[in-house]
Amino acid sequence: MALNPQLFPNGMPVPFVNEMFVFAREGVEFEIDKIPGTHGGNVKAKGTIYMSNVRMVFVANKPVGSFGAFDMPLLFVRGEKFSQPIFFCNNISGSVDPVVPDGEHRALYSPHSFKILFKEGGCGTFVPLFFNLIASVRQYSQHSAAQFAASQAAPRVDPLQAAQTPVDEMMRSAYVDPNDPTRIFLQQPVQESQLRRRTYQSQPAEHSM
Repeated sequence: MALNPQLFPNGMPVPFVNEMFVFAREGVEFEIDKIPGTHGGNVKAKGTIYMSNVRMVFVANKPVGSFGAFDMPLLFVRGEKFSQPIFFCNNISGSVDPVVPDGEHRALYSPHSFKILFKEGGCGTFVPLFFNLIASVRQYSQHSAAQFAASQAAPRVDPLQAAQTPVDEMMRSAYVDPNDPTRIFLQQPVQESQLRRRTYQSQPAEHSM
């Protein structure tokens, strides 16, 4: 994960090289824990979820303290689950491993728990795309990992390797629920800019929130 990733002035995440945004969903409530500088480390905010072939990014409508956006690499998401409680709204929950800075030990960084709550409209488009996208990223990652020699130590997982996952066919065949306000990007929404990120380390930038 990365706290407050770089954003364009309109709130869209600044893409990585070869990153393709697939869909976005406004009007969700997002919960996340272990955020430094917040009361008890827990944050709850309303905003928009952006999904790409690399990550999902929550962008808050209004910052909550120092929290304005949260970036979750798809390769680092674990235990994702869709719930349909009787008296509460539908939601997706799970955990995400942090992006460990270069030179730091992974054991010093524990996973974050997250929840995406659908409080405005249905989720018949978002939920299948979400699970299909993560499954495709994992399948491609496992295939790539099999290319390394078994005698070698497992390479450090690069979240940007997910950018090579083919998603075109999934986008073309996606089911669109008329009750779900999720927007599918048939063309990339930030083509007018050539700005692209090349690393996953958090960096201050003039376009950051």
